[in-house]
Amino acid sequence: MWYTFDNDDLILSLRIQPKASSNELAEIMGEERKLRITAPPVDGKANKHIIALLAKMCKVAKGDVTIESGELGRNKRVRIRSPRLLPDGVEPPASA
Repeated sequence: MWYTFDNDDLILSLRIQPKASSNELAEIMGEERKLRITAPPVDGKANKHIIALLAKMCKVAKGDVTIESGELGRNKRVRIRSPRLLPDGVEPPASA
């Protein structure tokens, strides 16, 4: 599963494709989901772009999105604190 919940937090396992033509969540690849972003993987620009994009997608502040692992690679684990809106393909936890 490419996503999980930790209490109210959403944890995403993502495979980043930088310098794409558009920003979008794409196909599921095993335990990860591809995230295409337009930013280049230079000087942390891609990570800042990912945080801003996911914050907007989930309607939270940028400070509520953290990259927990994979800051320097394409495979990233991202935590979104108490998302107000879930990304496409994410089902709310059964207890909600």
